[in-house]
Amino acid sequence: MKDSRSESYKAAGVDVTAGYRAVELIKSHVESTYTNGGVLSGIGGFGGLFAPDLTGMKRPVFVSGTDGVGTKLKLAFVLDKHDTIGIDCVAMCVNDIACSGATPLFFLDYLALGKNVPELVEQIVSGIAEGCRQSGAALIGGETAEMPGFYPVGEYDVAGFSVGMVDFDNIIDGKNIKAGDVLLGVASSGLHSNGYSLVRHIFGEKESVLRQHIDELGCTLGEELLRPTRIYVKSLNTLTRQVKVKGISNITGGGFYENIPRMLPEGARAKIEAASYEIPAIFNLMQKVGKVPVRDMYNTFNMGISLVLAVDKDDVNKSLEILRECGEKVCVLGEVISGERGIEIC
Repeated sequence: MKDSRSESYKAAGVDVTAGYRAVELIKSHVESTYTNGGVLSGIGGFGGLFAPDLTGMKRPVFVSGTDGVGTKLKLAFVLDKHDTIGIDCVAMCVNDIACSGATPLFFLDYLALGKNVPELVEQIVSGIAEGCRQSGAALIGGETAEMPGFYPVGEYDVAGFSVGMVDFDNIIDGKNIKAGDVLLGVASSGLHSNGYSLVRHIFGEKESVLRQHIDELGCTLGEELLRPTRIYVKSLNTLTRQVKVKGISNITGGGFYENIPRMLPEGARAKIEAASYEIPAIFNLMQKVGKVPVRDMYNTFNMGISLVLAVDKDDVNKSLEILRECGEKVCVLGEVISGERGIEIC
């Protein structure tokens, strides 16, 4: 690639040599994710090659997920902090995959920028690599696109795609959930990466506001809002090896009202006890400052609960013990009752 250059293209706003420099900077981050033994290709190829280990699999099923970070990126631009956004990108994909009982195998990213600044690309990809390490997925490919005139200089968008695998008999699909099952709530690390259009509407995007220390948060507002999404893959894999989990809902965009019913079969309804856990301060602050109705809060944000799991009542104590040993904060959030598919919050 040392002979690849174009002064005409550079004059139009695209510097191909910056792209090559970015690849060199991210190489070590990418290779640090090659921990599960299936990667057959290195960085720079036309396609990422991965050979899955099918040992013990009777009927392997691939599970895929794709997502982006959304307008949380706008706050990263204002605060010039880009090393955790990649964790969000990975988390939004692999947490969904894990809800089916699958283990992520590999991840690919897409990064589009107004101007390719290699050091900025390295910061973003370092977060993607960290997310991959946390989830056990290999970063086997990606695309960096310099798009002058489409994105402003200093701004970018990032999205990702992941593939995981689960044995057919171990797929978690919620079809066996019934009245009497117990709902467990696994704590979020904060806002994760959803509802940021409303967040920005409430707080605005002024750097001076974002850098203010908020006593009830114990940090600046910007630090809280940029806190990366927690990745639950390893905890869920540990749990599902020992307990028959009937359903898992990832509380992302749409909050409780949209996501919990997605795991329920017809005739099953989720009854949520709002007082079963302490809602983190950031949600109470947003509701107060933005004068947001309670229902809208639960219909937009995770409200401190990232995952809702349905288990048989006889498996509750064991599930709580396993998840807590994995470092998760978890509570008995409610129960499944008979009725129209949906939720009620009491």
